[in-house]
This record gives sequence, C-alpha cells and structure tokens, in this order.
Amino acid sequence: MNKKRVVMTGLGVVTSIGIGKDTFWNNLLKGQSGISKVEGFDTSEHFVHNGGEVKNFRAEDFIGKSRVKLMGKASHLAIASTNLALKDAKLDLKNIDSKRIAVLLGTTSGETQEIEEMDSTWVKKGKDAIDLWSIIQYPVSNISSHVAMEFKIKGPTRIFTTACAAGNYAIGYGYDSLQLGKADLVIAGGSDAFSYLSFTGFSQLGAMAPEKCQPFDKNRKGMLQGEGSGILILETMESALNRNAHIYAEILGYGLSCDASHMTNPQVDGVVQCMQNALERTNIKSEDIDYISAHGTGTRNNDKAECAAINKIFQNRRVPVSSIKSMLGHTMGAASAIEAVTCCLAVQNDILPPTINFETPDSECDIDCVPNVARKQKVTTVLNNAFAFGGNNACVVIKKWIE
Repeated sequence: MNKKRVVMTGLGVVTSIGIGKDTFWNNLLKGQSGISKVEGFDTSEHFVHNGGEVKNFRAEDFIGKSRVKLMGKASHLAIASTNLALKDAKLDLKNIDSKRIAVLLGTTSGETQEIEEMDSTWVKKGKDAIDLWSIIQYPVSNISSHVAMEFKIKGPTRIFTTACAAGNYAIGYGYDSLQLGKADLVIAGGSDAFSYLSFTGFSQLGAMAPEKCQPFDKNRKGMLQGEGSGILILETMESALNRNAHIYAEILGYGLSCDASHMTNPQVDGVVQCMQNALERTNIKSEDIDYISAHGTGTRNNDKAECAAINKIFQNRRVPVSSIKSMLGHTMGAASAIEAVTCCLAVQNDILPPTINFETPDSECDIDCVPNVARKQKVTTVLNNAFAFGGNNACVVIKKWIE
C-alpha cells in the first residue's frame, strides 16, 4: 500500500512575541524577546519575576463574549490559534464532513488556572462560594473539546499530557490518523496558559533563571516559563492539491522514546534513541538534516544532554541548532507545536531563527546554536526535538514541500 503524504496547510500561533504567524515569524527573526515582568499574579514570594506572558491577547477577539467565561485560558488560546490556522489554510469546514475532522492537542497544565481560582475561593470564602461551573472547567480534555465545540467538529478529539513533548505527540498522532485514513483533516498542536502553580513548581525546583533564558550558554541559569498556543492544519497531499491549498511543508514522520530513568533529568541514550527512531522511520540520513529545532530549555542538564545526543548522532557535524525558548520562554505543552510552526516557516523561507542571549560558548554544548542573529541558508529537512519530564521524548521530521 502506498503511503499517503501528509502536508501542513495552515499555521496559527499565539505567543508572547506575536499573535498570528506573520507577526510571530518577523519578531522571531529579529530576535525579539517576549520575556517581561509577570503581571498575571503576584511573584513577590519568588526569586524569579519574569516570564513569557502573552499580554496583548483578548479572547473576545476570537470567541463570543458569552462563551469566553465558560472556559479557561488554555482553551481561549487554543481556539484563537485554531481560528488563525483555519483562516490561513483558507478552509471552510462546512465543506468537510465534521465527523472526519480530528482535534488533537497537547498540554502540560491544562486549565490549572481554574483549579487555582477554586482553591483561592475555598480558602478565602469557603467551599460554598465556589462557582459550580468552574468545577467542570478544569479537566484537561476540555481544551480539545472546546475547540471542537467552537468549530462544530464532531470527529475524534484527543488531549496529550506528555508534558513538554505533548505538541509533537499530537502532530505524530495526527500524521498517523491521516496515513491510516481515520481522518480527512487534522487540527493538531498544543496549548498552555501561564499558571501560578507551575510557576511555583519550577521555582521551587530551582529550574528557572532570574532574568533571561540562555540556552547552550556556559553561564545559563535555567528556563523561564511561557504561555501560548500553536496549531497546524494537517491534511493529505491529495486533499491539499485538490483544493489548491498553499502547502508549507511535509511531515515525513516522527520518532518516540521513553527514558524510564529520572523524572526531571533527561538521559542522553533516551534522546539519542528518539532522534534515531525519527530518522530511521522516515528513511532520512543524519547528513540530510539541515537544521534542528532544539528542545533547548536553558537548564544545565537538559542542554548538556541534548547537545551530547546531537553530537553522537551527527558525529560532530556542525548542523545548525537553535532554541526559540530563548525568546518565548518554555510554553510547556505548546512548545513543540509552536516550534513545528517555526520549522514550517524555516523551510519555506530558507531562514533559521536565532538562539538569543548567547554570550559565552560552553564546551559541554559544542554545537552551532545560530547565536543571536537569524541566518539565511538553504533549509530542506529539519528535525523538531521535544524532550519532556518522565523521559517522554518525541521528534518530528519536517521537509520542504516538493510535489
């Protein structure tokens, strides 16, 4: 049986450096930082006060006012980026069997803000003061369900909670759904909103930098939390060509692995296995990879492990590697989805986004990290890396569209 080719025809993003793919991409290439002082909650009890907060987002611009209050912010972000992606793909869902459309999204925290609000109300006013509607808003499955309801989609909905790799898991599942004929159109990506709970958790772990994120830099001090959403419209090549759609790139496949070793520290062997699985499954040789979109969190152990794995697979070939988390912070379950959008734009435009805040080379991160300035070069095939807590790893291979 001939394999169906899966392509991406619509991109939607909501991030701290821009809403919509064009603004996002332009600011990415400028090396613009989306890190600023957190305003959504009080950080005075923490040593860290900065993050990649989305501050110019109005849910009402994308969702009816009466419905905004019925869902959490992660759902707001997911619906907004889905709206942008569908418009970008020039899709009218009325022309597609709604039962054949899948909504596949990743998240780390889900609608944690809803739980935080309930807890705060309980402590300050007692349990009887809790808004009963809030109780049914926090399950993570609501995010994909809200997207489906907003766009009247009756096909399968899935939520992936594999932490920082969840977006890539959703994209991989979407690829399989189209390959196996289980869907005609896939809305895939990830969404996570800023939350006090996760901010506190990473702060207590000592994993956050005091001011800026510096992936691969010798003096890196940790990650910074971010928020946002990235959505990609996936369909078969035949479908896209039949409707004369603009094709950004092709998904060749993906690879997964699980370290099964440590909850927070990535293992080099697990990362190597994930990248190898992706290359082998797609029949791509390491020398064919032109660019790697790194997981690149800015934590000492994560960057060290990822660089060691890259150098082991690529035999110290200086394949360009960059981390956009240096600009956005870590957007959790949305991260690899936003990075997949970046990969599509990189292969379409033959430009690599930079790793900003890079000052001092580190012998433990001996890679070409595209420091500080975007780079114009031919980009045909890229590897999108995502490595999560618990050793849940996912890598997606994306290629320039060639009919």
